[in-house]
Amino acid sequence: MADQITKSIIVKGNVSDVFGLWSDFSNFPNFMKYIKSVTRTGNLTSRWQMEGPLGKDVEWEAEMTTFEPNKRIGWNTKGRNGDGDVTTSGQVTFTELPQRETQVTVIMQYKPPAGALGEAVAKVFSNPEERVMEDLQNFKKYAEGYFERLPKD
Repeated sequence: MADQITKSIIVKGNVSDVFGLWSDFSNFPNFMKYIKSVTRTGNLTSRWQMEGPLGKDVEWEAEMTTFEPNKRIGWNTKGRNGDGDVTTSGQVTFTELPQRETQVTVIMQYKPPAGALGEAVAKVFSNPEERVMEDLQNFKKYAEGYFERLPKD
C-alpha cells in the first residue's frame, strides 16, 4: 500500500527563478540529504542514485509526466534494483505569491520495495514526512542563498 505526503514551504524568489532551480534535477544533491546524483537520460527521463544504508546505493529511473513551466512538474518512478522496486509518483507545484515569494508544494505517493532492500530503504525513510519537509527546508536555504549571490539588476 502506498503512502501519501503533502508538504509546502514559501521561498523568497520569483516563481520563474524558483521553478528554474527545481526543474534542473542535477541541483537535487545540493539540498536532498540522501540523493547522490541525478543524471538526465532522455527528454523526460532521469536516473537517480540515493545513498542507502550499509553502503548500498539505491537507483531508480524517473519519468516526467507533467511539465508546466512555472506551475507544475509531475513524475513517476520505477526502481532498478533486483530485489524490489522503489516506486513513487507525485507532483511539485509552484504558486506565485506577493512580494517575490513562491510557495512550493510537494505531493508524493511512495511504496517502499519488499525484502531486504525494502527494510534498508525503510530505515532511510523512517519518517518520510519529516524527510520531505527537511528537503524542502534545505531547498529554501539553497535557493535563497543562490538568489542572494546573483548580481542585482
